[in-house]
Amino acid sequence: MNAMDATAPAGRMPRQISYIIGNEGCERFSFYGMRNILTPFLITSLLMYLPEADRPGAAKDIFHTFVIGVYFFPLLGGWLADRWLGKYRTVLWLSLIYCVGHACLALFEHSVPGFYTGLALIALGSGGIKPCVASFVGDQFDASNRHLAKIVFDAFYWIINVGSFFASLLMPLFLRHYGAAVAFGIPGLLMFVATVVFWLGRKQYVMLPPVRNDPDGFANVVRTALFARADGKGRPGLAIAAAGVALAVLSFALVPVLGLVPALCLAFVAILAGVGGGARLQLERARGSHPDEAIEGVRVVLRVLLVFALVTPFWSLFDQKASTWIVQAGEMDAPGWLHPAQMQAINPALVLLLIPFNNLVLFPLLRRFGYEPTALRRMTAGIAFASLAWVAVGAIQLAIDGGDPVSIVWQLLPYVLLTFGEVLVSATGLEFAYSQAPASMKGTLMSFWTLSVTVGNLWVLLANAGVRNESVLGYIASTGIGSTAFQMFFFAAFAALAALVFGLYARSYREADYYRTG
Repeated sequence: MNAMDATAPAGRMPRQISYIIGNEGCERFSFYGMRNILTPFLITSLLMYLPEADRPGAAKDIFHTFVIGVYFFPLLGGWLADRWLGKYRTVLWLSLIYCVGHACLALFEHSVPGFYTGLALIALGSGGIKPCVASFVGDQFDASNRHLAKIVFDAFYWIINVGSFFASLLMPLFLRHYGAAVAFGIPGLLMFVATVVFWLGRKQYVMLPPVRNDPDGFANVVRTALFARADGKGRPGLAIAAAGVALAVLSFALVPVLGLVPALCLAFVAILAGVGGGARLQLERARGSHPDEAIEGVRVVLRVLLVFALVTPFWSLFDQKASTWIVQAGEMDAPGWLHPAQMQAINPALVLLLIPFNNLVLFPLLRRFGYEPTALRRMTAGIAFASLAWVAVGAIQLAIDGGDPVSIVWQLLPYVLLTFGEVLVSATGLEFAYSQAPASMKGTLMSFWTLSVTVGNLWVLLANAGVRNESVLGYIASTGIGSTAFQMFFFAAFAALAALVFGLYARSYREADYYRTG
């Protein structure tokens, strides 16, 4: 169906949104259902061949490598959607791959190769559809009803957390009482339901066609800018791009330390930083070869990429609630019926409360006092709250290391702080990424937003690798605190610095508006 046929009457909510929201709720249950039991399953089942002391560290590395894959494949999904298949077909076909991945987890619970194959397929399917579903939501709106888009993006994030809440609460119990085949099979069934729900709305969606072989697309403009010559001037931007490629090659020397997937991710980030920085330096040289609007679109994307880069420390903190925080919860005093992984249900439950609280109470109150909570201001505050959460969880770890019995109830405080940061960063980031993207590259820019999660998890692996170094361990020992607590305070400081830099950059950032006109 074309855009004009499916567009809602002026100022009205598009009817087809319900299918996308329903799909997202089921898909998120399937994803968080398997993700939130992955670390304890690895420690207690699949990694039993390792010495007991090595299993938590190995499980955390596998978990964060998986998350790196999940948030790296949006680049492929965004490219397929923008250039070849369109968003609808990309989501549908990759969802089927997603379902096969879930089946592998349920069938190969005792097979390392089979289980890892399932994780790889889920990373491809889940990651590939991420930028497409979010930007597909935005495609259903135009200038007449764009004011409703923020409500839907919040509802979109709200339904994600409904799925996450029930998955976090129930799947650890299924794992404990019924085994891995059932615990991983139920999320697979929900993913199949999600695919069917999405397919049912096919006749009502606004489906914007992919833009193929666009001579003024992002990549072509960047290429022109990098290779264009200017009289009496060199090509410093091309030199910066070449330096990025050289760093990417050197990154493969880290494969023995980090593994192949993190090294590939590090190489890609080096190329992206070098090419993006070089293109921004020489972008004016593309003028005359490409329309002004194409050049300005690339300029906006490159500026947004810097925003995304500054968000990566937040994700390095946030995603460890499913690894480092679960391991900590297992060391705390808790009732016998509570599985440590169930503490993660606090996060989505708080999201369900905080999103309406922010929109109905907090933000109107701030506006009444003359302070407008813009997208970038919200994201700055969110990163700062994540830092405070890790100060709190680090203090808990100090008490545990001191030998005192610590109730698991104390983890409520860092969960509250981290979740408040999440709703300020993540829900806001979805809307911000869509609004800043020119029409021809919305899927691509949304995939760059998810790439920030990949880089955040890369920081975790780098930090974990660092504390295995003898000299680093010696320095940590000289501080008088344990390595786990030291890492927690390190991540808190990392996020605090990021919040400061992000806030300074946000003051000079000028937001664009790339909603379709009708």
